[in-house]
Amino acid sequence: MIIFYIMCPSNLKDMFKNSITTAKQLAEYYPSMDIDLDAVGRVIKKYPMLINPYIAQQLRNPDNPFWKQAVPHIDEIDVNDGIIDPLAEEKFSPVVNITHRYPDRVLFLVSNQCAMYCRFCTRKRKIGKDFKVDAETINVGIEYIQRNEQITDVLVSGGDPFMLEDDSLADILSRLRAVSHVETIRIGTRVPILFPQRVTENLAKMLSRFQPLYINTHINHSDEITDEVRSACGFLSNAGISLGCQTVLLKGINDTPDIMKKLMKKLLQTRIRPYYLHHGDMTRGASHFRTTIKTGLDIVSSMRGNISGMCVPHYVIDLPGGGGKVPLLPEAVCGIEGDDLLIKNYQGKMFKYRVDEEDRKIFKINN
Repeated sequence: MIIFYIMCPSNLKDMFKNSITTAKQLAEYYPSMDIDLDAVGRVIKKYPMLINPYIAQQLRNPDNPFWKQAVPHIDEIDVNDGIIDPLAEEKFSPVVNITHRYPDRVLFLVSNQCAMYCRFCTRKRKIGKDFKVDAETINVGIEYIQRNEQITDVLVSGGDPFMLEDDSLADILSRLRAVSHVETIRIGTRVPILFPQRVTENLAKMLSRFQPLYINTHINHSDEITDEVRSACGFLSNAGISLGCQTVLLKGINDTPDIMKKLMKKLLQTRIRPYYLHHGDMTRGASHFRTTIKTGLDIVSSMRGNISGMCVPHYVIDLPGGGGKVPLLPEAVCGIEGDDLLIKNYQGKMFKYRVDEEDRKIFKINN
C-alpha cells in the first residue's frame, strides 16, 4: 500500500493556510508591536518561520513564553557559533531519516512538518526546508529496523508525527509493531502543546492499539498548559498512553527555579511525567537561548526536597558529535572524614554517612 506521508488532516491543512510565515504577516497581526521587518525577513530566509493560528492567539506580547520560541531573532544569523548538526544525526544515519546512535534503539523521522517552527530547534537545518519524507523513505527506514534485530526501541519523530493523517500514522505504527524484535515504540510530538485541536478521541483510540506506546511531548513553561492542552493530553492519558515531557532550558524563558518548579508541578497535574531537562544543544542559530550549566544545576538543586521527586527531571546534556545524553547532577558528596562521606542535603546541611574502603577510594579519586 502506498501512502503519501506528507499529508495531514483537514484541520491542519487549514492551520497551514492561516499561519504566519512572513515578516509582513507578523507585523500586520501584531500592529502594536515593534516588529523589525528587515531583521525578521533576513532570518526567515535562512530559518523559516511558521506560527499557527492557535499559537498566534497566545502571543500577546514579547514577555509571553511562546514569543521568543516562535518569533525570529536577528541573533539566529548574526551569532556564528554553534554546529549545524550538533548531535551528529547525519553521521549516525545508516539510511535516510534513521539515526542509530545507541545499540538497541533508533530515531526514525516520519514527518517533515511541524505545527510551529521553534527557534531553538536542534533540526532547524531541516525544518521548513528541503527535508524529504515520503513513502520511499518510510519503507527504507522500516526495512532497516527489520534487518537489525538488536533494535528493540523505536523513537518516531520528525518534524512531528502528529502532523500525519491518522491512517498514515497508524500504518507506520502497525508496520513497526509487526517487527518481532521491536518491544517499545515512542512518539516525539509537540502538537498537543502547539496545536492541541489536532488531538482527538479518535486519534487517541487509534494510538492505544499499539501498546506499549509512549508519548514524549515538549513543554517549556507552565503558561503553555492551557485548557485546550489539558483536554488534548487527557484524551491520550484516558486511552492508557503514558505521557512524558522533555523540557529545554532556555535563557529568558524558563531559567529560574520558580518558573521551572511551577512547570514541573503543573506537568504532573496534567498527567505528564517530567522526564528530561535538556541543556540547550550547540545548535547553530540558537546560542542566544543557552544558559550556563550552573544555571541548570542550581535549578535542579532548588527542586530536590522542595517538590515531589516525581517532579524532578533528569538534567542532561546531549553531547556534540553524537556522544549521546549524559546526566548532570548537583554535587552532594562534599568530602571524606575518616570512614564517613560528608553529604549535603537539600537544605545545605551536612551529614555523615559511613561507607567501606571501596567507596572511599572512589570518592578520594573524584575529590
